[in-house]
Amino acid sequence: MLAVAMGTLGLAYASVPLYRIFCQTTGFGGTTKRHKGGGEDEGYDLPADPATLPGNRPLRVTFNTDVSQQLPWSFKPVQKHVTVLAGQTALAFFEATNHSTEPIIAVATYNVIPNEAGAYFNKIQCFCFDEQRLLPGETVDMPVFFYIDPEFLKDRKMKRLDTMTLSYTFFKSNEIYS
Repeated sequence: MLAVAMGTLGLAYASVPLYRIFCQTTGFGGTTKRHKGGGEDEGYDLPADPATLPGNRPLRVTFNTDVSQQLPWSFKPVQKHVTVLAGQTALAFFEATNHSTEPIIAVATYNVIPNEAGAYFNKIQCFCFDEQRLLPGETVDMPVFFYIDPEFLKDRKMKRLDTMTLSYTFFKSNEIYS
């Protein structure tokens, strides 16, 4: 009986990180995908001129930010939105400030709305891949470098979509896993 209880507790503890990995891999629930390329020299398998892709159109990516009630930070996008073509890389910045008198480590969760678009949203580099440590009173700019997969253009469900929202929520690091 004790073994079953301990096993259930262990499974419950592991379920949050496992679910996050599942969502990041599949794009489930609007979770974006992490680009698997190795860097600039390797390339991103993106078209040389995204404007030449059949059916390509401007896509507006808006940004939404939030912080947990237990986190004394402010967090906002530096720009409200960017406009990109599928297959074109884009860079956006976010600003975070620690308003406490102690250093705090936090982690950002993220998703894309509408959820179906998350499967096509690829992050090459993002502050959300790692925990962020801010000193008391510190303000930092945090980048996200991304692209919309050109396969987006072939999906019938995406034909009328011209706006998507990338949303982040920051939590204290110990809060996300407890």
